[in-house]
Amino acid sequence: MGQRFIMTAAFSVLLILAVPSLAQAQQQVVMPDAEKIVLLVRNSLITLNDAIQTGNFTVLRDSGAPGFREANTAARLSQSFADLSARRIDLSAVAVMTPQLSEQPQLDQTKGMLRLKGYFSSRPVQIDFELLYQAVGGRWRLFGISVQPGDAPPQTSGSAPPAAVKKKN
Repeated sequence: MGQRFIMTAAFSVLLILAVPSLAQAQQQVVMPDAEKIVLLVRNSLITLNDAIQTGNFTVLRDSGAPGFREANTAARLSQSFADLSARRIDLSAVAVMTPQLSEQPQLDQTKGMLRLKGYFSSRPVQIDFELLYQAVGGRWRLFGISVQPGDAPPQTSGSAPPAAVKKKN
């Protein structure tokens, strides 16, 4: 009986020691810089585009966070994006375009989540997106995705294209 108590006490100490390390891991989640945000958005939409073009949503599903994978099958993702497929929406232009954020990126430190909302101003269709990422093993992994085609704003004759985001030195 004495050994059982010692083992239980030792286990309790390990649990108590583990709790601060979990809190420290959550505190290490930091807002990615502007370049990383652009890469996250582009990579997610390119992966979605590949899925739409091939009809194979496995890579999109498998590259997501564990909760995303658990909630979605490849077939379910295919159904979710059936409208984009039916409309033959091609997202490949996002590879060379700069996303415009319509809201400031939102970071939830306690859940390790990053929310990005914005659009790609393309013609003839504007691409609106909302993406949710979860920090998993030091990497941002897709946790939620919404992509909708929208009406592109009218282009006035003689107007210059929107300026790219400039990096401050």
